[in-house]
Amino acid sequence: MEVTDIMQYLPHRYPFLFLDRVIEFEADKRIVAIKNVTINEPFFEGHFPVTPVFPGVLIVEALAQASGVLAFRSRDRTPEDGYIYYLAGTDKTKFKRSVVPGDQLRLEVEIINLRAHWMKSQGTAWVGDDLVCSSILMCAEQQVS
Repeated sequence: MEVTDIMQYLPHRYPFLFLDRVIEFEADKRIVAIKNVTINEPFFEGHFPVTPVFPGVLIVEALAQASGVLAFRSRDRTPEDGYIYYLAGTDKTKFKRSVVPGDQLRLEVEIINLRAHWMKSQGTAWVGDDLVCSSILMCAEQQVS
């Protein structure tokens, strides 16, 4: 999936869309997505100007966005069907190394539990062979009018 395809499943847009491509997808099971980190990201102006570091909270957000695409595609729906997935919680989040401009984040999310209106998943973010973040993510589905 290219970014234009991803935008069919997420309400996020620049500068808050953190998925550039989906490279693997297995319904009801897992997704692998890519985020290319560039110096042009608006948050690098303040985080940090001399030593730019991709904010950890945005790594978790990128994992949550991959979880949202996984949930939507596993349910065979899009936001146009009147649903949205919200990040409802995280657990056991750990950061192992900094992510800097020029890195490519590989976001891997596997479903732990998929219920009618929520999903629990295990997310990991990698740069090459280095684990940079792991987190348990809970996403809640809400019907919107």
